[in-house]
Amino acid sequence: MVKMNLSDIVVQDYIAEMWAPLNAEQREFLASNFTLQNYKKNETIYCEGEAPTHLMCLLNGKVKVYKDGVGGRSQIIRMIKPVEYFGYRAYFAKEDYLTAASAFEPSTICLIPMSAVITLIEQNNNLGLFFINQLSKDLGIADERTVNLTQKHIRGRLAESLLFLKESYGLEEDGSTLSIYLSREDLANLSNMTTSNAIRTLSQFATERLITIDGRKIKIIDEEKMKKISKIG
Repeated sequence: MVKMNLSDIVVQDYIAEMWAPLNAEQREFLASNFTLQNYKKNETIYCEGEAPTHLMCLLNGKVKVYKDGVGGRSQIIRMIKPVEYFGYRAYFAKEDYLTAASAFEPSTICLIPMSAVITLIEQNNNLGLFFINQLSKDLGIADERTVNLTQKHIRGRLAESLLFLKESYGLEEDGSTLSIYLSREDLANLSNMTTSNAIRTLSQFATERLITIDGRKIKIIDEEKMKKISKIG
């Protein structure tokens, strides 16, 4: 774990964006109470059942939040992108983590003790409103995702997941290849289906020339038709 200070220009930019409501004194308090942690690919960030202690913000890399279900199957709950917060809901709910998180690729995360966050919220009501807003957005996304994953058919769920990955992480320089390379298992876990169904549906999409597949690289060829499939469900 690396201790940083506010003079670091990259971190300073993030602090300015993340904590705009804070005054100068509060920012200095924050600067003395955060650290940066580097995680390797597939390294666990926190485990289900652990007690939450930190607010986390992904500065670079990609992170998945997931939960192991019946029969050892895993369900990806959220995909975290820079610069997004995670890991704090359980603390506010006064409970242990209900999910786990791990790095998809080498990632850097800003860790702020929740005790320091509470101190700042008590001093600055605008920061409290920020978290209310953030949690409300996350709840809305979770509600919509629950409906989609339970009511859409397999093709609709997989099309939605591919479009979601495009919106979240963007495309490579060619303008069509997803800039995140998921295993078939992870793609299935994101889409609430078995790995075999994900493989079969991907092959169908490729046969229909909606996508092309090169290992873990997926190139979206016909985005409009993918949107129709996702919408129809």
